[in-house]
Amino acid sequence: MTEDLAVFEAAEEAARAGRAVVLATIVHCRGSVPRGAGSKMLVDPERGLTGTVGGGCGEAQVIEAAAEVLETGAPRLLRIDLTEDLFSWSPAVCGGVFDVFIERVAPARLDPAAGAP
Repeated sequence: MTEDLAVFEAAEEAARAGRAVVLATIVHCRGSVPRGAGSKMLVDPERGLTGTVGGGCGEAQVIEAAAEVLETGAPRLLRIDLTEDLFSWSPAVCGGVFDVFIERVAPARLDPAAGAP
């Protein structure tokens, strides 16, 4: 199974269960980064993570922002900068920058007057 398919299946499973989740998608990259544009990660508070946007401190920032997006429902564009000083405490400095679009994915509410699909 491809990683994207796993992400979409996890989102569909959450929707069927009535859970809101957060989808994070890398939309732009510059320099050396762990994952490319289009990489996706689903953050499900009940089931954990599916997919990845690169791991390490960058992914931790995305997970933290995902909690806020889940609560507020407001999408967010987050810039992850991995160009810190090579002598910093983090061994995960790649030398690039990537932007991640983070959005809440909630189950659709059916209009009872419209009937079930």
